Parts: sequence; C-alpha cells; structure tokens
Amino acid sequence: MRRWNGWGDTAVEAPLHESAAAFLKARVGDAPPGAEATLDEALAQVRAQPSRLPPHPRVNVEPEARLRASFGQSLGDWLRLRFGRIGAVVDGVAFPESRAEVRALLDWAAAAGAVVIPCGGATSVVGHLEPPRGERPVLSIALSRLRRMLHLDAGAQLATFEVGVSGPDLEAQLQAHGCTLGHFPQSFEYSTLGGWIATRSSGQQSAGYGRIEALFAGGVLETPTGTLAIPAFPASAAGPDLREWVLGSEGRLGVLVEATMRVRRLPECERFAGVFLPDWARGEAAVRELAQARLGLSMMRLANAVETLTTLRLAGHARAIAWLERWLRWRGCGEGKVLLMLGFTGSPAQVRAMRAQAARILRRHGGVATGASLGEKWRANRYRGVYLRNTLWRAGYAVDTMETAVDWPHVRATMAAIEQAGSQALARFGERCHAYTHLSHVYAQGSSVYSTFVFRIGPDFDAAWSRWRALKQAVSEAIVRHGGTISHQHGVGKDHAAWLGAEKGELGLRGLRALVGHFDPGGVMASGNLLPEERA
Repeated sequence: MRRWNGWGDTAVEAPLHESAAAFLKARVGDAPPGAEATLDEALAQVRAQPSRLPPHPRVNVEPEARLRASFGQSLGDWLRLRFGRIGAVVDGVAFPESRAEVRALLDWAAAAGAVVIPCGGATSVVGHLEPPRGERPVLSIALSRLRRMLHLDAGAQLATFEVGVSGPDLEAQLQAHGCTLGHFPQSFEYSTLGGWIATRSSGQQSAGYGRIEALFAGGVLETPTGTLAIPAFPASAAGPDLREWVLGSEGRLGVLVEATMRVRRLPECERFAGVFLPDWARGEAAVRELAQARLGLSMMRLANAVETLTTLRLAGHARAIAWLERWLRWRGCGEGKVLLMLGFTGSPAQVRAMRAQAARILRRHGGVATGASLGEKWRANRYRGVYLRNTLWRAGYAVDTMETAVDWPHVRATMAAIEQAGSQALARFGERCHAYTHLSHVYAQGSSVYSTFVFRIGPDFDAAWSRWRALKQAVSEAIVRHGGTISHQHGVGKDHAAWLGAEKGELGLRGLRALVGHFDPGGVMASGNLLPEERA
C-alpha cells in the first residue's frame, strides 16, 4: 500500500545504520523524532471542508481521495501532512477511463466554475498539486486509469500510450514486444508518462536515451477550448513545433491524454560502474571530457567530496568501507575523493568499446575503477534511495533537494554558492545544514547541479516551515544569481514560479500568458502552477 504521508510502499524501508546515525548527528546535531499526525486526524480536517462541487458520477468526494490528490512529495507537502496542517484540499477527484471522459469532465468543470488540476503519480516535488485557495471549487483529474498502450509501430519505433501509465507499467508493455522507452527518473516506480512530459523530465540514463523532449513525438491535449492533436513526424520545418507548447506546460494549458513516444529495441547489454577520482577538479574535467567526446554513455553521475563521503558513511558495512578507503588512498584517492557512476548501454561490442574509451580518458585524470560491485549495487538500489527520507524523518531530520543547470565554466561556483546559501539560511535559525551535490546529468555544454540539504526538522510546524522556506528562498536566489535555470528536471510548479521570470524575461512571460489565454481564457486550469502571478 502506498504511504499517505511519505514516499512509496509501506512495506519498503531504508535502514539507517548506527554508524550513519552517528555521522548525521556529528554533522547536523542530535534531533528529536519528527512529528506524526495520524491519518484520522488529517481526514477530520478534510471532512471540515465540505465539497463545493455539484454531484457527478465520476467525481469522488470521499475525504481520503481528496487528501491524497492534494499533496505531492515536496518538503512543503511533507511538513503539512506530517504535522497535520492540512490546509486547503481539492473538492473532488475524478478518475476518467477514456479520453472522451476527460473531455466531458473539462467541460463540466468549466460549467461549474471549477479549477482543474491534472494528477498523474503525485510525485511532484515543487508543489504542483497544492490547490489554490479561493471561492472556486477545485477538481483533481486523476489519470491513473488511463494506462494502456494504444498502438505500437515497430517499423517506425513509435508507441502511443494513454498518459496515466506509470513507469513500470509502461516498460512492461513495451518490453513484452522487445522495446523500451529508456526513461528512468528516480520516481520511476510511481511517476507517469504525462507527468514526465508536463515537467520536462530527465531520466537517470537520459545521456543515452534522451530527455523526455527527445522522446515525445506527438500527442493529444484536451484544453478548455478544444482538442489539440499534434501529429508525430520524423522531423518538420513547418513553423514552430507545437510539442514545445505541451512540454513543460505543467497542466496549465489542458490535460494531456495521449502521447506518442519514440522507443527503441531493448539493449543487448548494460553495465554500470563506479570510478573514484582524486578530487573535484579532476572529476569535473573527466566528465566534461567524456561528455564532449560523445562516447554514447547512457549515464554519468559525479558526486562531490561531501556527497561521496555521505554515500560511504550511510552505506553501513563499516569494515568493507574502511578497507575500500585504505585501498583508494594507496591508489591516490584519499580525502577529497569523488565518486563517478557510469552507465554503458548497447550491444556487447558497443559496451566494450565505450568502456575502453572511457577508461583511457579516466586514467588521464587519475581515475580508479573498483570493479562491478558499486555499479551493481547502484542498479539494485536505484529507486530505493528516496525511501531514506522516511527513515530520516523518524530520526528527526528533513531532506530537501534543489537543482539547476549551467555551462561548464560556472559549474563549480554555482555548486559552492548553492551549498553555501542553504547552510547560511539555516544558520540564521542557529541550525546546521549538511549540504552536498552531484552532477546528475552532463552535457557537452554544461551540467545539471543537484544539491541535497539535510537539517533538523524543528520542534513544531511553524519552526520547520520557516526553515524550509528560508532554504528555498536562499537557494533559488543563488541559482538565478549565477545564471542557472530554476529547474533542470523537476519543473516549476508553485514553489519555483516566483523565479521563472529571471529565465524567461518579462516579454517571455507575456508570451506565456498569451498562450495560456488562448487555450484557457476562463482560467479553468489556473491552479497557480508555472505562472507566478497565479501563486495562491
């Protein structure tokens, strides 16, 4: 069963070893366990908000359905749920089973004066699902029953899906035909195809398979003013690409119901490997050279020294880690070492060639390979790491992440500024912050910069909320000050909307508003996502 106030399946736990707990205590401080409101307490607050929607056979107004549809996985969502500060919830949840039902629900919502929020896997970490506060009722359109593969064209390598399909279900349907999409974000087990497209998602192996914009070939968007059907072409020079209107639109133009995706044959061979490098400078130089050599690797993920240390300390197995670190020191990777995870995907011959070419580059930068064990461990746990958020909460620690992308000359300064901003924001409360960073996706031009912040939750909701908002504000300002995008892979939502103008400019924002006005003149989709003036 899926957790109502945390990440993932209730049957899955991520242990916090005794040595790991001691490490966090030394870095951040001792922390009392986090608060835990009960589901009954949360539902009582939902019942106190009677639905304002008129009755509809497809609309569920039961309290638990409304509660689950109103929250994603941002730290703000967690704080409200865990402390029992529920606030506004949606007035009802519709579960359409066809494209025609989505169309009918949009028309019904418009007639009822309601605001609509599309919902996929409810994995947003930037506040997409938070309902706006106001007089208008709010309808969540949950797309989880729209999960079929409608058509597979093996010759053109195109597959058309209903967009409520989750990652595992999508891959199962494709792999039954020997194909794959290859899009594997950390939220893969629960996030959906529609959510990936609407937020311009990156998978962990997008270096090889491509980001979602490279995979999205066309689709159908149901808007308040009608149906926008975008055909799939191999390429087109016929004016602006309408797919770009849908990519990153975050539910503001309408509800995406079908998507045609570029798929490929399942790879014959796939290997993951861990390589240590002596320090950040050589690690960054190595991944830049690997990216610019365009070897075809499916993944390059470089952790800085603090994240590398944290990974080793949280792993447990103290004796084995101590032996590994002694061996690495002997090979020139001591204090300050960084860990690079690599993915090699293709035919056996392609994988051998990629590994040989990568090894030559890495040797020039002092890289030390550690065999297959680290890579296989990463593969086995690639979707389990996020479960540690649940464990850390119970230990008294909050975890938040922020990410951006910048050109190579700005990577190091941006990383330092982000970590410093987070630490200084918490220091104003007399708190320490354990901040660390990895480059989750690298390109010839530059890289993503993905930072994690661990800090004490605080004694109550108000304290915790103030700490989180101060962190979010400081880090977001540091990102735009250093010329980074406000989001490389998480989308904008409500949490980051205030900083969108730094990237798009006022003329760009006016263009976005005009586009929204064309498809949604009545504000049916005006939930506050994307456009800053609509923030509740």
